[in-house]
Amino acid sequence: MTPQEIKAALGAGLLSFPVTHFDAEEKFRSDSYQRHIQWLSGYDAPVLFAAGGTGEFFSLSPNEIPTIVRAAKEAAGKTAIVSGCGFGSHVGVELARAVEKAGADGILLLPHYLIDAPQEGLYNHVKRICQSVDIGVMVYNRDNSVLSVDTLKRLCDECPNLVGFKDGTGDIGGVRQITATFGDRLTYLGGMPTAELFAEAYLGAGFTTYSSAVFNFVPALAVEFYKALRAGERARCETILKDFFYPFMAIRNRRKGYAVAAIKAGVRLQGFEAGGVRPPLDDLTAEEEAMLDKLISPWKR
Repeated sequence: MTPQEIKAALGAGLLSFPVTHFDAEEKFRSDSYQRHIQWLSGYDAPVLFAAGGTGEFFSLSPNEIPTIVRAAKEAAGKTAIVSGCGFGSHVGVELARAVEKAGADGILLLPHYLIDAPQEGLYNHVKRICQSVDIGVMVYNRDNSVLSVDTLKRLCDECPNLVGFKDGTGDIGGVRQITATFGDRLTYLGGMPTAELFAEAYLGAGFTTYSSAVFNFVPALAVEFYKALRAGERARCETILKDFFYPFMAIRNRRKGYAVAAIKAGVRLQGFEAGGVRPPLDDLTAEEEAMLDKLISPWKR
């Protein structure tokens, strides 16, 4: 896809980050992963993000990521695949080029590793990544990589393939300034953990879509909520929040890292051999997995 084509696809509907499947030795398991991708591609999501945050990008080695992207592309059919990208600038450039060669339709640039950086450093980092590839790039605004309006403007002026802005700060005032300033120059995505909990606020700030982690294991419910949100069916949204998302949040909040581990547990409960999470994360306890199983039972495949 061209940068403008992936920009349009990103804004066309609900998005999601498939988990990365591992075997008993914590090696990438392509067969189960591809079956999962094929299942998800049958639902109404125009873009899937391979090796993203929910896909444990932070626990993958750089040489694993192109392999995961290729597997996703083979299984996804017409669904576009965006790859996670990150680390420092030198590794990020190498990785961006590798996933472009592997067939990625775009990249999501996740926050760099560990250290805070000044705006000039962030500008140079993002610019290098963008200018190293021809495919579209989306920045993930969160944690130690929060771009100011001025920095983002410089990047938009110099990097035509910077097409997307994903926010995980929860700063509604700040992101509303971004959408008011840049208008349709960028596509805007909500990126808070369990994004449905914040979707109404982000919609009011000009974000037309978001990435749904629970789409991994209850895709029909995730699509139903998204459609109700976009249709202004607030009562239906509140019902789904109360029946599913708030109880899920209670499980997710029991332990750090469960924003990923609980998603992977849900995928296993749907019958996919996704394996466990890699350290430093840890899996749900048997009791917690039983709680999740009961919660998702109405949406078992």
